[in-house]
Amino acid sequence: MTPPPPPPPPSPFRRLGHGRRIDPALDDEALRTARDALAQGHWTEARGLLLATGEDRDRRGHRCTVLAAAPAAESWAREWRLTEPDSADAAVLLACATALRAARGKRPPDAAREAVATAVRAAPADPTPWLALLLLFRATASPDDCRYAFEELRARHPEHHHAHHLMAAVLAEKGPDVYEFAASAAESAPADSPLALLPVVAHAERHRVLAAARETAPDPTASGHWRDRQAQLYVRAAFNWWLEWGAEDHGPRRLHDLNFLAHAKFHEGRMAEAAALFQRIGPYVTPEPWSYAGDDPRKAFRAAHRTSLGAV
Repeated sequence: MTPPPPPPPPSPFRRLGHGRRIDPALDDEALRTARDALAQGHWTEARGLLLATGEDRDRRGHRCTVLAAAPAAESWAREWRLTEPDSADAAVLLACATALRAARGKRPPDAAREAVATAVRAAPADPTPWLALLLLFRATASPDDCRYAFEELRARHPEHHHAHHLMAAVLAEKGPDVYEFAASAAESAPADSPLALLPVVAHAERHRVLAAARETAPDPTASGHWRDRQAQLYVRAAFNWWLEWGAEDHGPRRLHDLNFLAHAKFHEGRMAEAAALFQRIGPYVTPEPWSYAGDDPRKAFRAAHRTSLGAV
């Protein structure tokens, strides 16, 4: 008799208290399955997932970067590339994995740049290798280098969600010009684009920078960061966009937007609206922006969730 197959390996992302867990896969179950398989050395699941992703470039970028963060992802992506040297997906995943390791100081940046260049040659129209380079430059290079990678990426996908969030973080560290960047991106995007929420992201990033420089209170409620007139305009426009378009599927990274918007509504003191957003978020906490006050993001999220629901 053939023995039964072994049970699936445990996820490398542990479950957190109260049913919450911080897992970059968010609500993409297919991605979670492929990521956990890749961590165990089974890259065929990742191969099938990226093939099935098709031309959805935001989802492709999200899936590649989450897969690339799996334990030993660079080694397994390299094995895939050796097995299928003509696979553009293998080259792109290897570029993402190498870039993430270099961003953490575990690989030379030049090795990551070389992997990205190879991926660009294999998939010249794909913005994902440029996302890998932007993640690398965010950790190791200058804002001008980040801008270069961003412009190359945007030439391939003008509304790339993750890239705009990264550039908002970069520009917030340079000064208030981030607001012009966010407003321009929101205004030039189609009406249903989640870039409508980018001004809220920019304002959260500015608080992160100001709090780190001790120019404002770390607690956004205590600092009044979300209660000035301009901030309220940003939040109201973003919430109205969510009421109109939020029911549509904007990909797994829509949960990043919802976390930013719930954070803003909570610190603005609009508890009923925050509670509605928390209900939509469910268990899918993102570290940003809940960690920006120096808090454990899980605890900050749970406290805000509990307070907003209690208030209504």
